[in-house]
Parts: sequence; C-alpha cells; structure tokens
Amino acid sequence: MSGKERREQLLDVGRGLLAAKGFDGTSIEEIAHRAGVSKPVVYEHFGGKEGLYAVVVDREMQHLLSRMTSAISGGGHPRDLLERAAVALLDYIEDSTDGFRILVRDSPVASSSGTFASLLSDIASQVEHIFAEEFGSRGYDTRLAGLYSQALVGMVGLTGQWWLDVRMPNKDQVVAHLVNLAWNGLAQLEHQPQLPRRMPGDH
Repeated sequence: MSGKERREQLLDVGRGLLAAKGFDGTSIEEIAHRAGVSKPVVYEHFGGKEGLYAVVVDREMQHLLSRMTSAISGGGHPRDLLERAAVALLDYIEDSTDGFRILVRDSPVASSSGTFASLLSDIASQVEHIFAEEFGSRGYDTRLAGLYSQALVGMVGLTGQWWLDVRMPNKDQVVAHLVNLAWNGLAQLEHQPQLPRRMPGDH
C-alpha cells in the first residue's frame, strides 16, 4: 500500500471510529489495530489523534459547504433557494451520516474553526448577498441581511441535527415544513418590527 493509500485508509478508519465513539472515545491504538498497522504509522501520517481529527473535520466541512454553495448558486426565486439549501443539507445527512455526526459534536480541539456552529456561520456568509439583494428590491434595510441569513441557516442546520436521529417525518416533509415556516414568515415581514411595549411591573 502506498503512503497516500495508507493515509486514506487511516482517515476512513478514523472517521468511522470518531462518528461512533466521539473524539474522547477514539484511541490511536484502536485506529492502528483496525487498520492493521502499528501506532507509529498513525503518528507518522498525522502526528496524533488531534491531527487525524482535524483532517477528517476539514474534509467534511468542505464537502458540506460545497454542496450548500452549489445548491444556491445560479440564482432563482428566494423560496427555491431556501428549498434547495434545505434539501442539500438533509441529503448530506442521509449520504454522509458519519461525517455529520462528527461535525455536530463539540470540537475537542481548542479552536473556533472545525465546529458545526462555525460551519453554519460560513454557509450563512455565503448566502448573505442573496438576502441583501432581495431586501434591497423590497425596500428593507440591507444591513440586516446578515442577521436573517444566520437565522435561517441556523434554523435549517439545527433541524437537520435533530432529524439526524429521529428521521421522522421523511426528508421531503421536513423540507416542506421548513420552507413553509421560513417563507410564510418572511412573506409577511414587517419593515420595522418592534417588541410589545412592557408596562411597569411586567416581568
């Protein structure tokens, strides 16, 4: 097996163990044992468990981000874009369940990158310009586009995290309900929403 092939094998083994057991429950010993190599081989390729974990997470983040970006590129009606983004996320959960399980766990590496929250923030930043254009055409404050993109991407992302385990209702129904909530809420958007004024003594 070439060095490149061995590296890929170790990544596959490590990915499966990280998804099943989490970072703390996964050991270099078990990765090496399942790959049929000695521990120094794993250290040689990744420097340790943290290094292997970082590569696995980076690959999964790029995979999901490229899916989401591809889903919303090419324009279209905002409702269609929202639907395509939701479908892309749930497709990824179906196709790459192990990868998604790794992403939604808290990152054990002391870094702000490599977490599900940072990934959702990246995706939201990618779609912010779409919201800005739509807000501008409808007379809304375009400076709020970032807030709305974070809110909607967060809603889809957290729903996907919940759906990962329950898988009910089916994917198409989940997307339909997400779009229904987001779009019908957006359709009646107030230009300057206000919280109800509280009276003295209200808690």
